Amino acid sequence: MYNREQSRGKGMEGMQRPCCLKAEGTVGRLILTGLLVGTGLTHAQILMLGTGINNKVNIFNTDMAVLEAGEPRKDLACTVNPTKPVLGFDLRFHAGYEVTIPLRELIGSENILNILFRVTPQNHQDQPVYFAQHIRVPGIEEDAKGDAYLQGAFDVGEGEYHVDWLMRDRAERVCSSYWDAEAAVAPKDRPMSLAIAPTAIQRADGEQFKEEPPVQRATSQPPLNVKLLVNFAPQNALSAALQPVDTSALVSILRSIFREPRIGKFSVVAFNMQEQKVVYRQADADRIDFPALGQALTSLNLGTVDLKRLSEKHGDTDFLTNLVRHEVTNPQDHPDALIFAGPKVMLDANIPQDALKEAGDVNFPVFYMNYNLNPQAAPWKDAISHTVRFFRGYEYTITRPRDLWFAVSDLVSRVVKSRNGKQTSSISIQ
Repeated sequence: MYNREQSRGKGMEGMQRPCCLKAEGTVGRLILTGLLVGTGLTHAQILMLGTGINNKVNIFNTDMAVLEAGEPRKDLACTVNPTKPVLGFDLRFHAGYEVTIPLRELIGSENILNILFRVTPQNHQDQPVYFAQHIRVPGIEEDAKGDAYLQGAFDVGEGEYHVDWLMRDRAERVCSSYWDAEAAVAPKDRPMSLAIAPTAIQRADGEQFKEEPPVQRATSQPPLNVKLLVNFAPQNALSAALQPVDTSALVSILRSIFREPRIGKFSVVAFNMQEQKVVYRQADADRIDFPALGQALTSLNLGTVDLKRLSEKHGDTDFLTNLVRHEVTNPQDHPDALIFAGPKVMLDANIPQDALKEAGDVNFPVFYMNYNLNPQAAPWKDAISHTVRFFRGYEYTITRPRDLWFAVSDLVSRVVKSRNGKQTSSISIQ
């Protein structure tokens, strides 16, 4: 049962302290984060499960009355702004809300904000899904000014939904809000297969590097073997941190490739151009070890600069040259395709063509999945583009989820065609 009294205890599971407090004199901005997608923070948003034969979720009568009333309340002054469902690179619709509360409403000793909301598919109104969220508020001084902000998120499949939402503080003051939301795939994107079923409602999962479920591989032909070279770097080359939005897109590229039934073997090389180092390797495996990859990326420290690297005039070009030369010519590898992925790599000098010629005849197709949220800002080719062009490869610009879906489909078709062509040539020679 959702119990408001229990939430007053000190050790309630799922409680999360504010992520930050910025104050200047008596003016402050308090950011209370219930769930930030992609941050890796402990979830404060709880999916409420039903019990009994009917799988019923037990809700206090007073809270249920507020949800059923459908009339906004402002006993506790707050402003709720729903966030429209948006399709992410993970091919899931992400929806939620943002809440603003004047700090004067929270003046006093520690407080607890209890949020309860339900999401109901319009065509299955007997199947609502309930969520609870508990947020601890620190003591607020009498002269505090400004606002507190919090947010929550949930995932939905394609469909129309109604949301009933309430927040209650320790003084039993209530703020409530109600809204409709629609998650719709554009007509031109209809061929895409989403990762969440229509009208499904799920808790947003901020764990980007969780294990991927097994995939039923195609058995009509031998599985494809691909090698992936992924530059885990932020869109902004000057950024001192790898942003969650960037890792989310790059991990989604890997997951999309992993989920392709015709691919059965994976080699992964994760590197970072800013630090000029390889951070993770996985060779010739039947799955991508996402937890190990995520752990390896924690070693990145983009906010520091190695003085030795500064003294090297073209150290970044040398690093990329050696990486490409090694991965393309490695005699132990026999991939059906080599795939680069990541944001643009703008260097003062590209890889010398003489160095690329040392690779000899590359007998597998080369691809570049360029993750670029704003292609108009930098329309020119980068160092990896020039490299892929040298090998007569193919480049895809990944700006929207549909770009990723169509890129993977086209890429796999080209790899299958290339392998079948080599097999036909081999039979002809014999």
